[in-house]
Amino acid sequence: MKKVKTRDRILDTSLLLFNSLGEPNVTTLLISDELEISPGNLYYHFKSKGDIVEELFRAYEAEMLDLLAVPEEADVPMDQFSFFLHLLFEAVARYRFLYQDLVNVLSRYDQLQVRFRRILKKKELAFNTLCESFRRQGIMNIGSDELASVCEQLTLTVCYWSSFDTLSHLDDRESVDPGRGVYQMLHLLLPYLNEDEQEQVRLTSRTYL
Repeated sequence: MKKVKTRDRILDTSLLLFNSLGEPNVTTLLISDELEISPGNLYYHFKSKGDIVEELFRAYEAEMLDLLAVPEEADVPMDQFSFFLHLLFEAVARYRFLYQDLVNVLSRYDQLQVRFRRILKKKELAFNTLCESFRRQGIMNIGSDELASVCEQLTLTVCYWSSFDTLSHLDDRESVDPGRGVYQMLHLLLPYLNEDEQEQVRLTSRTYL
């Protein structure tokens, strides 16, 4: 069995601690204690907690940019949209420490602000591309102005669902339910879909509860 490198162990443990305790409540000393390594060993790999956050953000960024690269001319069926949302919320859940304290994290690590805003724009563009595909296929009936508003609502829901979900179980921050986020997103589109698609989306959305 391949031995996990210390650097990777530090990143994996930091991510678990950030998600369960909140990033501001985690110190490098706590991380080294959890790993049962010396602070000097941790310092050899990462000079500060900020360097760990930066590395985790880089992994999150790569995953999100790959996921959000939606082809503009593709005719996307609704079941693929559901799967896209599923992957999106799983990624958010995996790096939820960023979203649960988003403003504070970005204010303390200002080098991440431009990069996160780029991801935010990519999310909104991806939703717009997908909804335009639905309009082109005749399964969604919505005007251009209203479409922009709906895409903004979808983007907001993705960004703040993790914080909203955490409020229901503050005593157990490790408990996450990405499925309910998918359910809400599908229902944001429901009023604009034709009757056949509405029924299919209702059936699909129930599987996420």
